[in-house]
Amino acid sequence: MIKWKYLISWLPGIPIAIANGSIRQFIYMAYVSEHTAHQLSVISFIILFGIYVWFIIPLLRLDSLRESFFAGLYWFCFTVIFEFIFGHYVMGHPWSALFHDYNILAGRLWIAVLIWTIAAPPVMYHYRNIRIREKRDE
Repeated sequence: MIKWKYLISWLPGIPIAIANGSIRQFIYMAYVSEHTAHQLSVISFIILFGIYVWFIIPLLRLDSLRESFFAGLYWFCFTVIFEFIFGHYVMGHPWSALFHDYNILAGRLWIAVLIWTIAAPPVMYHYRNIRIREKRDE
């Protein structure tokens, strides 16, 4: 069963990814190779998505670190499904090109984005709760 709050909170990741892809295409690639632009793009997406997650976590009203991990798992699944369906059927990318980004031995770092998609909710949940406790203790 889909947790609708996870799906709805995942959707802004799409324009974040599109904006990040545009930065890669029009800025990074003007100065560096496609390979390096890909790697820079992974880093910039992780930062941008982390900022987004920092602000969305309180709105999700997660009950526990465990629930935040499950939110990340849902986001991971939505991301992979979207990437393959949109990438292949809408953008027309061949399957081989889509799978190429998973080849870490070739220096492709897309897997880091997927790991961060799972990790960001529990990481941000944890640090937000530390900040809340610190403010209470003051």
